[in-house]
Amino acid sequence: VQLQASGGGLVQAGDSLTLACISTGRTFSSYTLAWFRQVPGKEREFVARISGSGVSTYITGYMEGRFTISRDSAKNTVYLQIHVLKPEDTAVYYCAADSRPNPQFTYSDYSYWGQGTLVTVSS
Repeated sequence: VQLQASGGGLVQAGDSLTLACISTGRTFSSYTLAWFRQVPGKEREFVARISGSGVSTYITGYMEGRFTISRDSAKNTVYLQIHVLKPEDTAVYYCAADSRPNPQFTYSDYSYWGQGTLVTVSS
């Protein structure tokens, strides 16, 4: 599985942004997909995951309400929508995939990673 994230950039606080991650390789619907983010000097932080079918989603508690994860099987793409962006959302956002149905919330739980896309939120 190869993953390529896109959609990052420089945005202003209060804006919304949609990140996309295209998957190529094996059967898209077989994989749980997730988004993480990382600030320099800090550990990679779990943001959200979505099941292979797209029915089940999980978003880190304090991010609920502003972050939405979805997937489009026809486009082999997973999305992360971020609303009301805050400067503290500035990070490199990574997409990840794993063949297990319920991978947990750490870096080591996912087998495949995209290259990351930088989101910078100005105040």
